[in-house]
Amino acid sequence: MSKISVPSDNAAGPVPAVLFGDPSKTKRGVVVLQEWWGLNQQIQDEAKQIAEEGTFVTIVPDLYRGKLATDNEAAGHLMGNLDWPGAVKDIEGCVRYLKEKGCKKVGVTGFCMGGALSLASAALVKEVDAAAPFYGIPGADLADVSKIKVPVQCHFGDSDEVAGFSDPPSQKALQEKLKAGKVNFEFFSYPGCKHAFTNSTSANFNKDAFTLALKRVVEFFQKNL
Repeated sequence: MSKISVPSDNAAGPVPAVLFGDPSKTKRGVVVLQEWWGLNQQIQDEAKQIAEEGTFVTIVPDLYRGKLATDNEAAGHLMGNLDWPGAVKDIEGCVRYLKEKGCKKVGVTGFCMGGALSLASAALVKEVDAAAPFYGIPGADLADVSKIKVPVQCHFGDSDEVAGFSDPPSQKALQEKLKAGKVNFEFFSYPGCKHAFTNSTSANFNKDAFTLALKRVVEFFQKNL
């Protein structure tokens, strides 16, 4: 793991990030996006695991630029105050960084807030080559997901309770938009799983679903990157 600074068109300037894997050994890159907590150890461990299992280079931008939350109230404030278009610029900077380091193609995956940003960046950042969002959907004011031109693989729990963001009615609306735009997508629903089912520090963690989802994501990126 190495800590880096990535050029970004975000008004806040360059984005700090952590990098896993060796760009000299693989030409596939993946940007991994945080949940609403920030760049904590859990998301770094997940990015490291994705890099190792798929032989990818992974990069995790610190979208909060040093701020971390440990409770829902603080996380809600950080996510609520996030400059979402600026975060998309940070993701764009990370995609470009990996391509400049030799990656031929770069995908984006993310969880919760990062899932929503994965879909948004797939719609808005032309350098993104594939996206695998987990339980998060961007608002229509940020991105029109029907405009996505790259392969997408969605992962949601069928018992998710976050209304308007990742619950079953929101999932249905997302699928309808993707179909309307003729987006090349897969949609996986995990029975009995709630929000954040891949987060090992969450009460909703489901190890079997996480293992299956990670296997699907790795295969999806190996096919499309």
